[in-house]
Amino acid sequence: MVQREVVYVISDSVGETAEFVVKAVATQFNGGQVEIRRSSYVDDFEDIEDVIALAKKGNSIVAYTLVIPSLKEYLDQRANEEGILAVDLLSPLMNAFVTKFNKEPNHRPGLMRKLDEEYFRKIEAIEFAVKYDDGRDPRGIKMADIVITGVSRTSKTPLSMYLAHQGFRVANVPLVPEVPPPDELYEVPRKNCIGLVISPDKLNGIRIERLKALGLASRANYASFERILEELEYAEKIMKRVGCPVIDVSNKAVEETAGLILDVLKKERSK
Repeated sequence: MVQREVVYVISDSVGETAEFVVKAVATQFNGGQVEIRRSSYVDDFEDIEDVIALAKKGNSIVAYTLVIPSLKEYLDQRANEEGILAVDLLSPLMNAFVTKFNKEPNHRPGLMRKLDEEYFRKIEAIEFAVKYDDGRDPRGIKMADIVITGVSRTSKTPLSMYLAHQGFRVANVPLVPEVPPPDELYEVPRKNCIGLVISPDKLNGIRIERLKALGLASRANYASFERILEELEYAEKIMKRVGCPVIDVSNKAVEETAGLILDVLKKERSK
């Protein structure tokens, strides 16, 4: 009777990385017909002994991703004593990092999972920013971590996306004299809302360039000084009513403004 080929995967985290590597290797041998048994969140010697007891009974390999030095050393010792082939999937590359980049590892399990969680939180924030961009759905205002409001062409959308890439759920609300802002804007806590203002000259130049890009006449009302002054005056009244902090974005890059937004709101939340 042919013994079943088994690979025991041991990890002090989930073990997905080790299992993925084992599967990738196994596909090179008869279509990958090998049984994989995963032991996740191994954090003491008893867990290792359980796997050792099973592995020594059959035709087995132990593949592991242990970053806690004491667990790795114990597994290496016990595998050697029992004549079990144990393969360390992380140390060769970690040692290369230490040698080439002169850095020391954290030796903390679960960091990859943490990175994955940050990634998915970022994706959720980006989807949120797209859904609640430009006041499309006022329901997002109450769910947002940050609410940005201001007149057209004050970089509300680029700021929303930039902050979303840092994991913040951002909704932005345009202020237009002919369209009353949603009631939800007046219900946002001061610590979650920021108003954007800009100099009339700067806004005039931005809007003229925008009209040119759209193939429209630069003399359109959208870019006229009278219209711009009207909008800025209206926006100022709304922001005062909301009671939110205000940032002048006239000569600031998106990255700089985003940093200021986070600083201002941090101070508001610490009050």
